[in-house]
Amino acid sequence: MLLYAIVRGLALTRISPNVLTFMGLLINVVAAVLFGYASGEEHWRMFLYAGLVIIGAGIFDMVDGRVARATNQVTVFGAFFDSVIDRYSDVALFFGLLVYYARANRFFYIGLVAFVMVSSVMVSYTRARAESLIGTCKVGFMERPERIVLIIIGALFEKFNAMAPVLWVLAVISTITVIHRIAYTYQQTSAMERAIEGTE
Repeated sequence: MLLYAIVRGLALTRISPNVLTFMGLLINVVAAVLFGYASGEEHWRMFLYAGLVIIGAGIFDMVDGRVARATNQVTVFGAFFDSVIDRYSDVALFFGLLVYYARANRFFYIGLVAFVMVSSVMVSYTRARAESLIGTCKVGFMERPERIVLIIIGALFEKFNAMAPVLWVLAVISTITVIHRIAYTYQQTSAMERAIEGTE
């Protein structure tokens, strides 16, 4: 009910959904800065604040599309813009973690975060590229909502060193998702090619 109330309130302002999308990015950048500034034994406090900020950014992620529909502002460009800004938001959060691990001289985790960052982008890219060829490619588990939930869990519970296992989960399942999408696209394109050859 609260979400619907927020959507109704924003709809009355006639604010552009693209503005809401961009505001979500700015809030995620704040979370990234909090990650980057974390240090020492009390670093978990900054992680906790970052997790709460990411939850706030998630509200914008949830309402921008709903506001677009409520105000009849749904556009093809809006969907494109939302996808692009989502990628920037993801990378910003991982960049903040990169800065944290670099300042803490935890070089292994610098590499792990970099790998997760690339894998996360590839999850989105493989779907977008596949769908330009075969129409739909929704296979795999590690979509953006799952990634964000895991990052929030890692941030909120970093007092118990939760971020490290979260990064491992992201690395493994994102990679599995990419491989799954590659295999699925191979199967679908091969079937399409065989169908074309059969009609000749």
